[in-house]
Amino acid sequence: MTRTVLESKSKTVTIGFDEPFCVIGERINPTGRKKLAAELEAGDFSTVETDALLQVACGAMVLDVNAGVVYNSNPNPNETEPPLMRKVIELVQGLVDVPLCIDSSVPAALEAGLAAAEGRPLLNSVTGEEDRLELVLPLVKKYNVPVVAISNDDTGISEDPDVRFAVAKKIVERAADFGIPAHDIVVDPLVMPVGAMATAGRQVFTLVRRLRDELGVNTTCGASNISFGLPHRHGINAAFLPMAIGAGMTSAIMNPIRAVEMEAIRAANFLMNHDPNGAEWIRFSRVLEAVEAGQDFAEASQATAASGGRGGRRRRKS
Repeated sequence: MTRTVLESKSKTVTIGFDEPFCVIGERINPTGRKKLAAELEAGDFSTVETDALLQVACGAMVLDVNAGVVYNSNPNPNETEPPLMRKVIELVQGLVDVPLCIDSSVPAALEAGLAAAEGRPLLNSVTGEEDRLELVLPLVKKYNVPVVAISNDDTGISEDPDVRFAVAKKIVERAADFGIPAHDIVVDPLVMPVGAMATAGRQVFTLVRRLRDELGVNTTCGASNISFGLPHRHGINAAFLPMAIGAGMTSAIMNPIRAVEMEAIRAANFLMNHDPNGAEWIRFSRVLEAVEAGQDFAEASQATAASGGRGGRRRRKS
């Protein structure tokens, strides 16, 4: 079985076909978050601290860290992003013990994050674009880390799933040329919005099966892409995730501070026999009971984690 091993200073997380679904928390990312971007430019890391702690309390097993702020004072990310990435990595790994996913389109920021990270982080990401392969794969080899491989290349993102599979295969083969094994490649087959493409769900399920059976690689995705532009997105996400897990997807970059999606993942782990004796489902049920009694999901998750899984004080609904 393919196993992709991630490590922090004190914790190991394994992504694999016979492992619990790996939730990679997405919230430490200023893209589309003007308040967070402004805070980071000003040297204020309070939201980063809150997001790091909350995501882990809610069930994130890995935290994605993106420092892609376009500074008003200096719009050149090649100058501003590497030192900010290092600072955020050092801050986050001082707060939580989960492995990190270093996320940037700037190669110098990727290397700054790798130099600062303890353990064995996941690198996010490489694509099939020639210049990206030549810049990122040597970093993957140098630091001996796994990497997210996104299925687009110099021609862009194809709507044809066979083309996206071919791009993933190309990346796996090019990585092998650098001595990087397939078990250290986590492919993102690119989830299209079902509101724009009715076959998007079926496409990704088929792609995930092919990636597993033909290339033997683990997979991930931006889970909320499936519901982009639609109302009541969390319901769609909560249906999509167990179906993707059933097809063989092994991780997702997502917001863990959403009860309905996390409930769906916990249930899918139990049904897939990735939660022996339902121990995690029973622990999570304490959180759901507190939510039903009127407590906020994040608050209930923190209280349950602090009490060792026994549940926290519950607030009655008014």
